[in-house]
Amino acid sequence: MNHTLKAGVVLCLIVCVVSGCASRIPHGVVSDYTERGIRLIALAPVDNKAEDPQAARLLRVKVLEALYFKGYPRIPLDMIDERLAAECSPNPGGAVCSTAPEVIGKLLGVDAVMYCSLLEWKTSFIGVYATTTVSVAFELKDAGTGATLWNSRNSIAERHYDFTRKRLELKACQAYEPAVRQVIEEALSGLPDGPDSAGGPPPEKSFWKFWQ
Repeated sequence: MNHTLKAGVVLCLIVCVVSGCASRIPHGVVSDYTERGIRLIALAPVDNKAEDPQAARLLRVKVLEALYFKGYPRIPLDMIDERLAAECSPNPGGAVCSTAPEVIGKLLGVDAVMYCSLLEWKTSFIGVYATTTVSVAFELKDAGTGATLWNSRNSIAERHYDFTRKRLELKACQAYEPAVRQVIEEALSGLPDGPDSAGGPPPEKSFWKFWQ
């Protein structure tokens, strides 16, 4: 009886440890993050290593939404892109805009810049099975010094099966948006809430009040 009880306890501990390891998302954050007063975060254009423009646009929109619900004012993406494009306008031939945090900080007057790298966005098919993979790396940098304030990386692989390739492709296509939402939610769970977080999203006008 005693041996059975001990075996049960050991098994429970193993399950808890394995479950904890499986669900833990690696991230790093500076120890004095809350003292730095980070409020306005600009979301830089996505580093699209997956070379899928539509996927990069979806990722950026969903990250902006997630930051907003964590208490950071929503800074319009088109405004960010227009300011960056204007910075490059004197350079002929479609010069690439600098997205260094110090540059974006001066252009927009923000506290920090969020960078997202879309590492994987693909579906692999094997017979009646398919695997949809989404992998993203995140990094938040101080707009004044360029120092890294927080970083994380997360990926998810959703598996599907069906008897026809067409239906399997449809399932894979429908899996992308929920997958990227989960990747973002899990990764940003390690980012401290913004100063406007109080159990709900801040009012839209808060952005215009503090960012001019």
